[in-house]
Amino acid sequence: MENFGKTAITLLTEYGGKIVLALVLLLIGSLVIKIIHKGLCKALDKTNIDGTVKQVAKNTLKFILHLILIIAIVPILGVNMSSVIALLASCGLAVGLALQGSLANLAGGLMILIFKPFKVGDFIDASGAVGVVKDISIFYTKVMTVDNKQVFVPNGDLMNANITNFSVADNRRVDIDFKITNDIDVDFVKRVLLEAAERTPGVLEDPKPFARLTGVDDDTYIFTVRAWCETASYWDVYFDLIETCCGFLSENNIDDPEERIAVRIVKED
Repeated sequence: MENFGKTAITLLTEYGGKIVLALVLLLIGSLVIKIIHKGLCKALDKTNIDGTVKQVAKNTLKFILHLILIIAIVPILGVNMSSVIALLASCGLAVGLALQGSLANLAGGLMILIFKPFKVGDFIDASGAVGVVKDISIFYTKVMTVDNKQVFVPNGDLMNANITNFSVADNRRVDIDFKITNDIDVDFVKRVLLEAAERTPGVLEDPKPFARLTGVDDDTYIFTVRAWCETASYWDVYFDLIETCCGFLSENNIDDPEERIAVRIVKED
């Protein structure tokens, strides 16, 4: 018992002051961190950065400040800092290797939220997913396809792929090709298709619709019709334009080459 008392006194004498000093620094440091964090959070709130990015930045900043405080306190307790740094580096490497996919998605999510190649409600084609963006989180982007399938695309893949955003502009152009037999007057077909485009609901007058011969394939003429419409009504105009043009072609007895049957008569000697 006497030895225990002597040991306790020795420890208190040797480490008591260090422990008290470490606790004081911990309390003061925590107070300073709270003040700094609060000020930086107010500054972030005044910016136009996305809310999710702000929250991640606030949490990251808080973690870094507390990590600095701990690193500053550890030497006071007599712990060898080189060992602590080596331990932290090893832990960081292990965590980084285990979570490299998640970290790539995290970085991709932050880049999407900062640079905004698309936003919720946009119709996109990216990384094999085609549909409307329903949600953008830190790790995944949720896309709803045209046939109501929900696709979760990793943000890391999105940032390494080409992204086509169909909703950026107010207007879009509809392009449709029609195959016509080559035994008909080209100008006549152009006039028919142009009139059909102009009469299609939703087609804009400016820019004007376009109808021209754009290709020749064996015994077939290929005519292209181009018409502009509002982005929101693209698909309605697309299908209406096909129906209207086909109706006008039929009314004017303009044949599709695939509707004809070729008959070859072979004369035997």
